[in-house]
Amino acid sequence: MSRIGRQPIAVPSGVTVNAQDGVFSVKGPKGELTVPYNTELSIKQDGDQLIVERPSDAQKHRALHGLTRTLVANAVKGVSDGYTINLELRGVGFRAKLAGKALELTIGYSHPVVIDPPAGVTFAVPEPTRIDVSGIDKQLVGQVAANVRKVRKPDAYHGKGVRFVGEQISLKAGKAGATGGKGKK
Repeated sequence: MSRIGRQPIAVPSGVTVNAQDGVFSVKGPKGELTVPYNTELSIKQDGDQLIVERPSDAQKHRALHGLTRTLVANAVKGVSDGYTINLELRGVGFRAKLAGKALELTIGYSHPVVIDPPAGVTFAVPEPTRIDVSGIDKQLVGQVAANVRKVRKPDAYHGKGVRFVGEQISLKAGKAGATGGKGKK
């Protein structure tokens, strides 16, 4: 049996859930989300917990069991707590600022890069070298953060660029001539 799929999902107070006809909808203090799921599975509410059940041990049902449970749990957590991904800028002169709701990045190009957030996602810049991407949809927040990082990925030699907070970048060694090895005298 799926270890992920059989775990119950705790529903916090103030969150209402509804599952019928292959659509799971959840409403909470931060907003409202809907998650489509396979109608062969069933989502039942038992007090303040949700339980995802599958009809058989067929490979298809086992695969959908854990996936559906995770998507439902992400939606419940999103409408109650929300998701935030933190990015940091590394490099001389690299900085970020908000222009209205849009994010304006100065990251070594001849022009500033402006990124407009999609609906349901907000940017925050607590420091000029830090960006917070927030929202209730985990997948959308992660995709927007990846798109911001893609504007200037950390380079392999100096590590300059946009990276996730805590991300480790393995740097390549430079040329031997640049580090004082064999070369001109």
